[in-house]
Amino acid sequence: MRLCVLLIISTASRPAHDFHASVTQMQYNAKEHTFEISIRIFTDDFEKALSAAANTRVNLDAPGDKNDPLIEKYIHAHFSYVNPQKQTKSVKYIGHEVEADANWLYLEMPYTEPFRGGLLKQNALMELFDDQVNMVNVQYQGQKKTFVFRKNQPVQDISFD
Repeated sequence: MRLCVLLIISTASRPAHDFHASVTQMQYNAKEHTFEISIRIFTDDFEKALSAAANTRVNLDAPGDKNDPLIEKYIHAHFSYVNPQKQTKSVKYIGHEVEADANWLYLEMPYTEPFRGGLLKQNALMELFDDQVNMVNVQYQGQKKTFVFRKNQPVQDISFD
């Protein structure tokens, strides 16, 4: 009986969803010469991905920052940017926070040269879900473009031309 109650409570706190998606915002901060990046990702899906990567169950609702090294490693493997000069730009993991059924991941990417596009990889969760869709909104000096990443298109040219 106790197991049934725990099962009901755990499934009630995280409603199942029929789609697999994330939304990434990349906004250029001209004063700091940095792209400020936030990724909103469903917690249950992200926990599955991190658990598979760590070979142990991961709970992102746990207090503290003990999962940060694992999150950072996962994000560096699944999110990257190469400028037109074929230089991979460093992406710094800042942290994460839980919001209802999603996690917000915060990153920064220093960018001092004029933005001329480049190749962006955003294939988070695509190793788990064939229908995973990752939307990326890029804002640079008053311009905004949206790019949609799918399993068959995990890397895209994000130029504004």
